[in-house]
Amino acid sequence: MPSRVPPSVAAIAACSLAAGLSPGDAAAGPEIIGQPGGEDIVTVRVGEAEESRQELPIFPGISGNTAGTQGISMLRVVIPPGAHAKAHIHRGYETAIYLLQGRVLTRYGEGLAKSVVNEAGDFIYIPADVPHRPENLSLTEPAIAIVARTDPNEQESVELYPDGDD
Repeated sequence: MPSRVPPSVAAIAACSLAAGLSPGDAAAGPEIIGQPGGEDIVTVRVGEAEESRQELPIFPGISGNTAGTQGISMLRVVIPPGAHAKAHIHRGYETAIYLLQGRVLTRYGEGLAKSVVNEAGDFIYIPADVPHRPENLSLTEPAIAIVARTDPNEQESVELYPDGDD
């Protein structure tokens, strides 16, 4: 099993460009248009990547913090070339993913004993409480996904899962 390659600042910058952000946009932070939690439609223009608990660059989009949601979050996740997330569980929350770019191997289940490979264009569902660890199969291109979760606070339900590889 390949060892985890932590994303460097250069890798995150390269992934930011691949994910559609210019260097000038990265420092701006998210721009929120509309009144969160009210009757307005809310638009979130994503700025700088943040590092998730799973140690991946994420671009927070719709959440309780940005749009005032109460039952959903949506964000863009980038897995740098050759890297993988820390194994984790979303305690009590379902996850739906649309893989925009790349090929990703996801190890999942008890002891991460099962696996599936997904390609750009795949829709992926991860039930609540299922341990999983996605890994970018490319050593040269980032994998990019849009992730929706039934958790308005996106990172609050993330629990790291021991997988023997970290």
